[in-house]
Amino acid sequence: MSKFITFEGVDGAGKSTHLAWFADALRQRGPDVLVTREPGGTPLGEQLREILLNQPMSIGTEALLMFAARLEHIEQVIKPALHAGKWVISDRFSDASFAYQGGGRGMDWDKLSQLEQWVHPDLQPDLTLFFDVPVEVARQRLANNASLDRFEQEQAEFFERVRAGYHKRVRQNPQRYRVIDAAQPMDVVKRKLEEIILSL
Repeated sequence: MSKFITFEGVDGAGKSTHLAWFADALRQRGPDVLVTREPGGTPLGEQLREILLNQPMSIGTEALLMFAARLEHIEQVIKPALHAGKWVISDRFSDASFAYQGGGRGMDWDKLSQLEQWVHPDLQPDLTLFFDVPVEVARQRLANNASLDRFEQEQAEFFERVRAGYHKRVRQNPQRYRVIDAAQPMDVVKRKLEEIILSL
């Protein structure tokens, strides 16, 4: 039985670090696991990723490009893998658009909901792991990175709004989320992830 699992969190929350370990731990238990990411995941999506992470643009353009890359990702990667019985783990999905373009940029939530309904009306993750961390901790983790993209370069207030956007999504879809305190030591977070894997 295939499953679609997404990893979410503000930049610096540590989700990408834990994603590779989580995928390997799942594979050891039998499932055929495909790891992918957004924006990206396809040749076109990766080209759009470069534009999105590096070129200034209006909020509407940003949201539309995110969902354009997502539609390609769903049609070319996610749905075929799920239909083949694979487990798909994606580093970000639509929750990120609500958090970043909705919370961070202030785009109208209803417009994002319309895009979500248009692009994937019949697809939602089976499980979303939200790596929640205070913004000051996330900022400290990013401080050592010499090559920050235009999202990572945003001010702390932007990330506070992003984090609030994620929490709003969790309140709207509580059954889909597992909220992980990502400020804890790595071994504590891994034990929490082990419990989640066993529950799957």
